[in-house]
This record gives sequence, C-alpha cells and structure tokens, in this order.
Amino acid sequence: MAFPTFYAAVFSGFYLPLIMVLWLIIFRAISLEFRNKFDYQMWKDIWDKAFGISSLLLVLFFGMALGNIVRGVNLGGVENGVSTYEAHYFFLPLWNSSFSPLAENPGVIDWFTLLIGVVAVVTLSIHGSAWIILKTNSSINNQLKDVIHKLSFVLLVLTILSLAIWQIIKPNALYNFMDKPYLIVFPVFYFIGLFALIFSKKLKKDIYVFYASSLVILGGLTSSLASMFPVVLPSTNSINESLTIYNTSASNYGLSVALVWGTIGIILLVVYAIVQKRFMKGKIDDMEYGH
Repeated sequence: MAFPTFYAAVFSGFYLPLIMVLWLIIFRAISLEFRNKFDYQMWKDIWDKAFGISSLLLVLFFGMALGNIVRGVNLGGVENGVSTYEAHYFFLPLWNSSFSPLAENPGVIDWFTLLIGVVAVVTLSIHGSAWIILKTNSSINNQLKDVIHKLSFVLLVLTILSLAIWQIIKPNALYNFMDKPYLIVFPVFYFIGLFALIFSKKLKKDIYVFYASSLVILGGLTSSLASMFPVVLPSTNSINESLTIYNTSASNYGLSVALVWGTIGIILLVVYAIVQKRFMKGKIDDMEYGH
C-alpha cells in the first residue's frame, strides 16, 4: 500500500526466485503434514529430508535476496547506455555466465549474493539451535551448544569477509554511518549479539543465548537498511536513478490509508504473538503436534 512502485518492480524482477521460495515454503508445510500419514520409516525419512533441504534452501534464498537488494539491480534493463524498458523495472536471470556481481546484467545468484546467503544460513542455524535448546530438553542440546560456539566464530569471519567485499562492490556503502553517526547503533547491536554468542558457554541462562542470536538478526537487517537509506533498491547503472522511499511512495491519501490499516495489522500481529507465546510457554517436549 505504501510503496506500490517498489512492490511492482521487485515482484516482477524477482518473479523466478519468489516462485522458488513459494515452492520451498509449500514443501516445508507438506513435509510436516505428510510425515505421519504412513507408519513406514522410509516414508518418514523422505519427508524429513524434504523438510530439511527445503528449509536450508529457503534460508539460502532469503540471504541471497538481501544480497540482491544491497548490491542493486540493472533498473530499466540498460544495455549499451540505453534502457530497454521503463526505468523502475528490471529482469534478473537466475545467474549469468560471469557469475559476477559487477556484471552489467547481474543474476540473482552470484558469488556476492551467495556469500550473503551463506551468512544467513549460519546465522539462522545458530538461531534455530538456540531455540531448540530454549524450548526442549532434547538429548542433542549439549551438542547444539558446541555448534553455536563454533558457528559464532564462522559467522565472525564471514561478517568481516562480506563487509570487505561489500566495499569493493559499493565503495560508498558505509557513507550513511559517517554522515549520520547515530546509525552506528545498529551495527553495535549486531556485534554485541555476535560477541555474546562467541562467549555463549559462559551465559548462565539459555534464553540469553536466544536473545543474543535475535540481536544478531535484528542488528544485521537494520544495519543493511540504515546503510542504504533512503534507497530501497539501488540501480547498478548511471542512466536510471535508484528506487527510494520518496520516488516509490503512494500519494498522500494512499499513505494515510496505509498508516491506518498498517497500524491495525501490526496490533493484530502483536496480539497473535502474545497469545501464541502464552500457549507455547515453557518446554514443549510433552506437547503433541497440533497442540
């Protein structure tokens, strides 16, 4: 409602990966439903694998989606200095022959977006492990604590590597933080959470580890957005300007309607989250599926 031009551009340009994401979400859901339809181990193993693979690829695609947003796209489909269609539209192949983020027509998957995808996989592996430890008395909880500790160091290395490569792709990527120093609070959130995870074995309560992983996710996403503001989708060419919150927003009337219904929607989401938290309070080991 608030940014119809951005919505139209992104959902047409990223149509192929969005359909793939939709199928992965579907496979996650049907894997849970189909797993117990027949009491055969092979049948259960098939759907367990389907759930695991679709979950892994879903996280990878979400990470690559963020990589595409911060890298930018060829708005207008510029070739040899000429736009082949409207300035705010674009088309991305799944990948191109060069597999490079610096190509004139980059693909959805290149070595930069793949790196951000791996960062997402590691981050949410930590987060999922922290959630299992918090909500269950599983026999693998001690192993998961070791996984979190080791993956935290991997995440630190990947973070430094991705920041260095980002500077090559977007030399002015950190300009906003120098121009508006108060935005540094978002990267601070990220690194506080990350260093807490590195020392997670010293944290006395399991919920502190979960808070730390949540802080990493919150800090990472907000830092990415803060570095781009007010741009919401950068243009990789100099012919067509980037999409911003200003040139993609609806009219004043549209924004006022979006504000009202958006506020109502957020309130409903908060109420739903509170109700769910009360129902799922404490450990869930003794709950039946569908409880």
